[in-house]
Amino acid sequence: MAVFQIIFVLLINIAVNCFGQQWINTNDLLNRRVDHTATALKNGEVLVTGGSEYITLNEAEIYDPSSGTWRFVEFMINPRSYHTATLLSNGNVLVSGGANPGPLSTSEVYDIQTQKWTDSSVMNYPRIFHTATLLRNGKVLVVGGKTAIGVDSNTSELYDPESGNWTVTGSMAQARSEHTASLLLNGKVLVAGGFTSDVLDSAELYDPETGTWRAARSMDYPRMQHAAAVLSNGKVLVTGGQGSGYVKRGEVYDPETDAWTTTNPMNVVRKHHTASTLNNGNVLIAGGYYNTEALTSAEIYDISTNTWVTVNSMNHGRYRHQASTLSNGSILITAGFNGGPLNSAELYSFS
Repeated sequence: MAVFQIIFVLLINIAVNCFGQQWINTNDLLNRRVDHTATALKNGEVLVTGGSEYITLNEAEIYDPSSGTWRFVEFMINPRSYHTATLLSNGNVLVSGGANPGPLSTSEVYDIQTQKWTDSSVMNYPRIFHTATLLRNGKVLVVGGKTAIGVDSNTSELYDPESGNWTVTGSMAQARSEHTASLLLNGKVLVAGGFTSDVLDSAELYDPETGTWRAARSMDYPRMQHAAAVLSNGKVLVTGGQGSGYVKRGEVYDPETDAWTTTNPMNVVRKHHTASTLNNGNVLIAGGYYNTEALTSAEIYDISTNTWVTVNSMNHGRYRHQASTLSNGSILITAGFNGGPLNSAELYSFS
């Protein structure tokens, strides 16, 4: 191992052991980008794709946690931003939809063994601001989004990695974009909030067994540009976002009772942030946007006390960034926006 790699690993260990929790700068990405994706791979590395650096990018790069370094891999076939990337059961990565500049229906797959991109079949609908969720049966559920500027969709479709084909499945009752989608422990998918002509408080549940949707209990607050995290107890925490104004309170959905419970207020209101479930079951909220400011602040939701705890701030203010959970439990934060697209990356480590 090179000397700088040894020093990097030592810094991480010192931060964890001496400070408990700490943000550590790691090497910059090779491209500045915002509205990209970041996918933690089965080998422990992180694949970052696309986004925008004033022009839409097809560049892809990989982060190696052992050295803290980035390397380019083969670029995507199609430049895209606002797309989704899904880790498939076989370890490959499916990228779907996005914008360049309008909504795309194309999809492609990154092969982890050959490190090459392959065109996959075209989705039934072009989409941006949609969600993609890996189901227990290995298929990918893509939901909603905008099919054209100003046109929100209630459609959903399934990608089958075996055939490489897309099949239309049941439609939601409510068209929506900029929503969240969370895989529940029972295998169903909870979709919450979003936008269509107005900000939504509604939620719906997709059942993979029947391919149908049903209404779930509505949230207490309408919200879009929010974040969601599945808790270790099987409940879903939804945080922040914007409704009639910024939403300071989080809410927790209980699949057993089909009910939402409002949390205590967050310490900082925010949208376009990230929410990451930590190994201890708590949830890290990082960055975001509030009142014309890209935030450095971070806080943790304590699942046992239903309280928010302020932790050390990030080294860089950012929103529309990505957060990836590494195999050692650290959280890698990549790029985003702060007066322009960023190429900085940093790690949250805790003991």
